Amino acid sequence: MADKHKSKHIKLTSHPSSGGAKPTPIHWGAPDPRTRGPIIATLTTSNHRNVIGTHSGSYAVYRALAIAAKALDPRHVPDLTNTSPTDPVGPYPAWHDPEKIVSLDPYGAVVSTVFADYLERGYDVRPTIAVTKAHIDMPEIVDAIEAGRLTVDGKIIKSPHEIAVTKAATEPVWYLPGVAKRFGCTESELRRTLFEQTGGMFPELVTRGDLDVFLPPIGGQTVYMFGDPSRIADPGVTLTARVHDECNGSDVFGSDICTCRPYLAHAIEECIRGAQAGGVGLIVYFRKEGRALGEVTKFLVYNARKRQAGGDSAASYFARTECVAGVQDMRFQELMPDVLHWLGVTKIHRLVSMSNMKYDAIVRAGIEVGERVRIPDELIPADARVEMDAKMAAGYFTPDGVVPAQDELAKAKGRGLVD
Repeated sequence: MADKHKSKHIKLTSHPSSGGAKPTPIHWGAPDPRTRGPIIATLTTSNHRNVIGTHSGSYAVYRALAIAAKALDPRHVPDLTNTSPTDPVGPYPAWHDPEKIVSLDPYGAVVSTVFADYLERGYDVRPTIAVTKAHIDMPEIVDAIEAGRLTVDGKIIKSPHEIAVTKAATEPVWYLPGVAKRFGCTESELRRTLFEQTGGMFPELVTRGDLDVFLPPIGGQTVYMFGDPSRIADPGVTLTARVHDECNGSDVFGSDICTCRPYLAHAIEECIRGAQAGGVGLIVYFRKEGRALGEVTKFLVYNARKRQAGGDSAASYFARTECVAGVQDMRFQELMPDVLHWLGVTKIHRLVSMSNMKYDAIVRAGIEVGERVRIPDELIPADARVEMDAKMAAGYFTPDGVVPAQDELAKAKGRGLVD
């Protein structure tokens, strides 16, 4: 009987007692923020905490280092004066549907107003979303202007080196029951696996079944909006959009082995053109480096591909990844549409993407997609043809989002191109 009790609760002696006052309840998907409740991840007042984990995602470790180095007072609470969003977002109907948004807090940008009473009572409620205005400067946009594909309009393109954007940064906030449902597992399986595969980093995952929300130590996403952000939610306004997964080697340093930066730059040009034509543009940049396998794994795969007998080839592209990582791709797109729901998107008129995984996830989320825009062949670096050929052979892109015919799919599986 004792063993049964132990396996059910997995009580850890290193975890502080959960006794005392019950935490402020979170009613995910409630029709208004006060009923929903604030996200409180304070580390200084334990009986206020109502979530697992802490703010800042992966940067929480740097916060710990700063405290250990005596550079940061662990009791510091942010002064949120004048930090409110430059542009309002929502609320939209999807905010009040517990199944539409499960990986971010839709009220994360407005905690200083909607939870002002909690702040006044000394609760440490912090933003998980920030919205600001900025300018971006990309050589590809300068080239597009010089080539006559884009023009300086003084509003969106203020000069060849000043492209006006509204941008938002989000931290991950996971509603565990909803995340489990997206991935087709039980909440218990999700909690146990997260606990085990982080080396027991978050014992509350298995000891605090009363806490439904988890702030995982992973990267979030950055949203770039071209044109009037308030019109993104209007299905009558043409929306050009791309959801882009991080590729540091290409996006930042211009690697010639993949199409990531060329496709990102092409999408930004399309977003600007769409905004100048009276529509709006949207880029969502996800922190999923190396197909969410990480950069070390990605570089190991580069070596394996280039050193194999016969050289790099499309036929072995995904197989070599699986040999090293155990899986071809961990960029599961089940959570990706959440940020689109936060923005109120119900229709994407022009989706600048060749990924069926992304397209299918967006459509399954109830968002209509019109035209799908491919990357022009002339923008594909010569050394990236292997990547593109492998993806096309694997059914990575079909104009209507339909996977290849079963016989072709079987052939692709036989070549190790799809799992």
